[in-house]
Amino acid sequence: MMSQLCLEDITVEISGRRILDRVSLTIGPGVRSIIIGPNGAGKSTLLRLCHGLVQPSSGALRWGSRDAVRQAMVFQRPVMLRRSAMANVIYALATAGVARGERERRARAALERAGVSELAKQPARTLSGGEQQRLALARAWSLDPAVLFLDEPTANLDPGASAEVERLIQAIHVTGTKIVMTTHNLGQAKRLGDEIFFLHQGRLVEHAPVAEFFRAPRSVEAQTFIRGELPWE
Repeated sequence: MMSQLCLEDITVEISGRRILDRVSLTIGPGVRSIIIGPNGAGKSTLLRLCHGLVQPSSGALRWGSRDAVRQAMVFQRPVMLRRSAMANVIYALATAGVARGERERRARAALERAGVSELAKQPARTLSGGEQQRLALARAWSLDPAVLFLDEPTANLDPGASAEVERLIQAIHVTGTKIVMTTHNLGQAKRLGDEIFFLHQGRLVEHAPVAEFFRAPRSVEAQTFIRGELPWE
């Protein structure tokens, strides 16, 4: 189980532009955390910050445990290596320091759990968008992460492929991995989320349980966003 992640008064500025503006929040274990907001709200930057890919300009980010927290991240457009689906997973395990004798067994198990074992020998870059995303999730799952960060994982997929990815995300959650995800799809946020972090213009405007957020958003910005008057990212 992941330890608590605390962001304290975080600001991120890139090329003179303030992307996140004094954001403070706590992400705890167990519940599925969904980050939503309009275009340019800072959702992806916040996710990358939590995963350590972006450094804060000011403020502090702290994990509740001194031990290293096993993390993985899946992007909107997954990066596939020029090798087979199986080899993509094995490479991730090797990079994570998994013993050579364990890599193929764990890779096969991950592909099987993700429902893509039949793709094991196919070149990863020739797979469809939905297959690549499920492979990316299998690759991340093989690392047995305590927390999985997902950045718009179904943004470029058709409804059928999106449904497959959603089912896989739910399966990963059920095994005990903490899910932190950005999405522009409000229906998806309701289906996959337990709590909502709503960003607007780089600020955290609301944090609430999913049902409460959609039933009675407190801020004008969230009310407007839910009504569809603000563009989605």
